[in-house]
Amino acid sequence: MVKGPQEFCPMVEMEIVSRRKAIPLDDNEGVYVRNVKTGKVRAVIGQTYIYNQDEEPYSKELPEAIEKLIADAQNPLVGREKLRDNRETKEVTRKPRDKRRVIYYQVPHNSAVQVFDYKSKVSRVIFGPDLVMLGPDEHFTQLSLSGGQPKRPNVVRTLDLSLGPDFMTDVFTVETSDHARLSLQLCYNWHFDRPEKDSPTYKRDSEALFSVPDFVGDVCKSIASRIRGAVASVPFDDFHKYSARIINEAILGKKRLHLLSCKPAEDHKYRHTDGRAVDQRTRDSLMKSVQLAIEITTNSQEATARHEAERLDQEARGKLERQKISDEAEAERARKELLELQAISAAVESTGQSKAEAQSRAESMRIE
Repeated sequence: MVKGPQEFCPMVEMEIVSRRKAIPLDDNEGVYVRNVKTGKVRAVIGQTYIYNQDEEPYSKELPEAIEKLIADAQNPLVGREKLRDNRETKEVTRKPRDKRRVIYYQVPHNSAVQVFDYKSKVSRVIFGPDLVMLGPDEHFTQLSLSGGQPKRPNVVRTLDLSLGPDFMTDVFTVETSDHARLSLQLCYNWHFDRPEKDSPTYKRDSEALFSVPDFVGDVCKSIASRIRGAVASVPFDDFHKYSARIINEAILGKKRLHLLSCKPAEDHKYRHTDGRAVDQRTRDSLMKSVQLAIEITTNSQEATARHEAERLDQEARGKLERQKISDEAEAERARKELLELQAISAAVESTGQSKAEAQSRAESMRIE
């Protein structure tokens, strides 16, 4: 192999097999190189490189599903929104990946990606935001999570695991002890605790995040099983009246529920959003119960309003009677004062007349 820059004139016995140029690589770029003598494959990253006489480009193959996820840079939130909207998406023409280049994947914020090395049988977990570059013997761990309402397996496919906090919604059917079938819709809040890098159990805790292939399906199935068992032991009327308490005890247990009873509502990890009857008989019974409850509430409100109106009327009548008695008493006092003044006036008048008569008699006697 002759490296430039220089002039080279091959002899007649020589044959030029190939011409190779240097490949400029950035810090986040690389190529796969295989040694044709030993068969060893390695990745060259972040330097200008030229293949020597014993090396050739290596094309790294990936499963079609992982190729699509890498090309779309898909994450769990995007997959959930597409599933929720249920819209038909047009196929986008993607540029074919250069299989000789090192595969990279941008891990989103608050997410984790697991990479497994099939040669050394060792896995590593990368937390975002970060850039993952695959070695020649490494592959991504693909997650197939349940999705939809009710939950169906293998709906959401992704490479990165969101650490939350987030929520998931499930719809399932329960049956009471008197064979009334109901459809419940519940929402669960969830999140993963991110392990500390300085912790001695960091590697074990990181790998534990990917120990369950479908945590969404497992959680929904487990909680739905608990609720079905609790609802199956109570009649329909009791469940209709105390559904929140029954579901709380089924998920959290009585002891745990007592500890959470003094905490605010946002500390609870789930919420009961809806409950509907499945068969017609249960729907009719539920409708009658609702109508009866509405009628009882209406009658109670009417009775309360009627009692309040009667109370206000009696208070008004009592005030009127008290005012009437007060006015009569005031009139009697005024009449009494008038009589006293009349008596005084009569006494004064009588006294003045007697005095005048006495003075006239005295004057007449003096004249005589």
